[in-house]
Amino acid sequence: MSEPQNSLAALADCLGESGLRPRTATEFVEARLRQAILSGKLAPGTALRQEELATLFSVSRMPVREALRQLEAQALVDFEPHKGAVVTEISAADAADNYAIRRALEPAALALSIPSLTDSDFERAEDLLSELDGEADQGRLGDLNRRFHLCLYGAAGHPKFLALVATQLAAGDRYLRFHLAARGRDHMAQDEHRALLAAARTRDVGTAQAILRQHLDVAAASIARFFAERP
Repeated sequence: MSEPQNSLAALADCLGESGLRPRTATEFVEARLRQAILSGKLAPGTALRQEELATLFSVSRMPVREALRQLEAQALVDFEPHKGAVVTEISAADAADNYAIRRALEPAALALSIPSLTDSDFERAEDLLSELDGEADQGRLGDLNRRFHLCLYGAAGHPKFLALVATQLAAGDRYLRFHLAARGRDHMAQDEHRALLAAARTRDVGTAQAILRQHLDVAAASIARFFAERP
């Protein structure tokens, strides 16, 4: 397999198409890089050097730096020690593995937790859903989503098991943010979140588990379709 593209010429070949320029230099750079990453024109692992990008887009390094930070918040770019910004390594297979693991773990955690959840837990979960409704920063949506789910699993009473669940939720955050960057926040399934919370409030473990499994299956199928549709 060849090395990831990292030269100015390779980047120009991927990103050089003409288009309307957004209002600011940062928006311009972010929009063009996001389009290239989501379309697959910039391969995972591709180095995104600030000086090269500044030259390519005819801007200073400051808007390039800010654009890369915004793309990091969308899980499209990673910052690696001694290497700098690179296109996120993400694949359909990795996403499918993550959702398969979560589907096995999270309904079990929910069943263990529901009998011990308190009114305070439910109020905190409701507050998190309200924050999700009003949050404009895509970089925070994944964090709020993770906190909502962990709020409902937190009374399970098995610390090591919950730590494993939390690890997989954290790993899944990048797939959620990647998907939101591609499809928009309308694909955040708040109706399913609210149905899940309602079932947990009534201590209906079976219904809550069924809603959670459907929620995870829909998300897994959606991101699988996204990868299948890429050129």
